[in-house]
Amino acid sequence: MKMERDTIDKEEQARAIALLAEEQCSCVIAKEGEFRIFRERGVKDLFRLLASDPGALEGAFVADKVVGKAAAALMALGKIKGLHAFVISQRALELLEHAGINVTYGKSVEHIINRSQTDWCPLEKCCRDLVTPEECLAAISDFMKEQ
Repeated sequence: MKMERDTIDKEEQARAIALLAEEQCSCVIAKEGEFRIFRERGVKDLFRLLASDPGALEGAFVADKVVGKAAAALMALGKIKGLHAFVISQRALELLEHAGINVTYGKSVEHIINRSQTDWCPLEKCCRDLVTPEECLAAISDFMKEQ
């Protein structure tokens, strides 16, 4: 029987962050001593995981390269315990702090930009003025259907 832990082990956090850099992946989810590596761009992996296996995020520590408000909303809905982002937007940081999620990061930016670096990331723009993670999820779902 596994014991429920209230905090994420510091070694587990450090390993997840190291794997994120070593594996050149987009996201690492650490939970109960297991590490899952994800490689899709944007929020695709988090969106799919939340839909297909919502319990996978609950209580987990996430190491992610870039976290905008949409990704933050998915993590909040998944009830993660902690996050380390290489880059995080101010709106994402506010949403996660409001959800009571422990966040560390390398760099905070006003907003996430798109891949061509010409405008806001489409999902960051889409979720910009939304308040709750649930409102963001509806917008993300609509966006994903259009892709």
